[in-house]
Amino acid sequence: MPPTLASLLHHSALRLTVRAGEDRLDVPVRWAHVSELADPVPYMEGGELLLVTALKLDAEDPEAMRRYVKRLVGAGVVGLGFAVGVNYEEIPKALVDAAEEEGLPLIEVPRRTPFLAISKAVSAAIAADQYRSVTAGFAAQRELTRQALTAGPEGVLSALAAQVDGWAALYDASGTVVATAPEWAGRRAARLTAEVERLRERPAPASSVVGPPDDEDRVELHSLGTGRRPRAALAVGTATPLGTAERYALHSAIALLTLTTERSRSLYAAEQRIGAAVLRMLLAGEPDHARAVAGHLYGGLLDSPFRMIVAESPSASGARAAADAGADPSAALAEAVEAAAARAGEPVLVVPEGDQLIVLATDGGAAVAACGEYAAALEAARTGTAATGEPAGDEDELVVGLSAPVGPIAAAAAYKQAEQALSVARRRGRVCVAHEQLAAGSVVPLLDDDAVKAFADGLLRPLYEHDATGRGDLVASLRAWLSRHGQWDAAAADLGVHRHTLRYRMRRVEEILGRSLDDPDVRMELWLALKAASE
Repeated sequence: MPPTLASLLHHSALRLTVRAGEDRLDVPVRWAHVSELADPVPYMEGGELLLVTALKLDAEDPEAMRRYVKRLVGAGVVGLGFAVGVNYEEIPKALVDAAEEEGLPLIEVPRRTPFLAISKAVSAAIAADQYRSVTAGFAAQRELTRQALTAGPEGVLSALAAQVDGWAALYDASGTVVATAPEWAGRRAARLTAEVERLRERPAPASSVVGPPDDEDRVELHSLGTGRRPRAALAVGTATPLGTAERYALHSAIALLTLTTERSRSLYAAEQRIGAAVLRMLLAGEPDHARAVAGHLYGGLLDSPFRMIVAESPSASGARAAADAGADPSAALAEAVEAAAARAGEPVLVVPEGDQLIVLATDGGAAVAACGEYAAALEAARTGTAATGEPAGDEDELVVGLSAPVGPIAAAAAYKQAEQALSVARRRGRVCVAHEQLAAGSVVPLLDDDAVKAFADGLLRPLYEHDATGRGDLVASLRAWLSRHGQWDAAAADLGVHRHTLRYRMRRVEEILGRSLDDPDVRMELWLALKAASE
């Protein structure tokens, strides 16, 4: 540690004696400075031991000494060394009293001890402390490197926590805690998620200091990664600010974890290429070849039912290159899904494909749940935006479709299901729709589409124009007849007309439209057109 007033007093060659402020001798001394100015404060930085002979001081004036000492204390001077036997044979009582009153350590320097000797002692002690810090820092670096090679990121965190006498935590790209050292720090690290998310929004490298929550500790946050958007984050909690040796250890840990992160990115890119090949084989109906290529990397995913997720954002193609800056909502979804799968220890296949993001995830697993949570949060945010009357930004909206659970042999069908669900989500203005929702629901909501309405309007327009002349009620008659499945008596009763009148009206419908009502396809199209027109 740096020199203190106490260590200088114990320096036998200096022969110093304390005359006031005995209870404040453990403060560090940043430098020893000689000044005979009546007011040296403008030249002080704080932490100095000021050495004087009182050449220009009225050291016997109590009021002058009170002002002088108060100014020194206010400037951060940690001690005053007074040389006796030069201008004064002993330290004047006025100065001793003023130092006692302000709590400033007052040290008597004998005539035989030159100020230069004190300055050299302070300088040598500071240099020795710096050397110890550098040596300790190099030792910490070696230990951290060894841990990185043998135990990975978890080992680096454990070594770092020991070096700084505190705790350390690693966060993934989504801001979730993935490892802590010691284990008890998990709760503290989890409380910093919001701070980590704010840090991730800043260009890397970025860092911030979080004040002690509930007077627990001081936390430093540092981003990890070389891209514009951090790939991970490191938190270090200590009781006091880091010293030089601890700072060396921290910087070494950041470098090692960044290297690990960048290496992971290279491995991730290779895995993604394998995943794309596996996906293409599955969609081509070659599950056996896909399984052979998947190996241990994705093989487990193909051994149980999985869901195919297709996400699409109109801005994805233009923003793909800017994904590091967080501009692509598909990339954010990919991060959430992959982080959830990693925490659960389950395989997941994520493939960016043009404007789409295609995901294969275990049915009922953490990745599928994370997709649903992400979509729900996005849906809630859009609902809130709409409620405030702000622009919704539809051109950048993410839409997601989920297939039903399938096996490898039905991957192509699953992709079609997911695309169908995605198409319905876009038409309904939803963020996410699962294929089961289509089968469990009604076809009627699908008719709420501009193209369908245009078709219905074109098909029924001749009947509406006929009815507008007042020569009959063909549209209402057609609706009643179709709703009664062509039963004349029941339909005529609903309309309050004779069945022969209804038969005549149906013949007029056939003549006007040029279609036969005996054709089931014609009846189906007319019924759907009537439903669409009423939506």
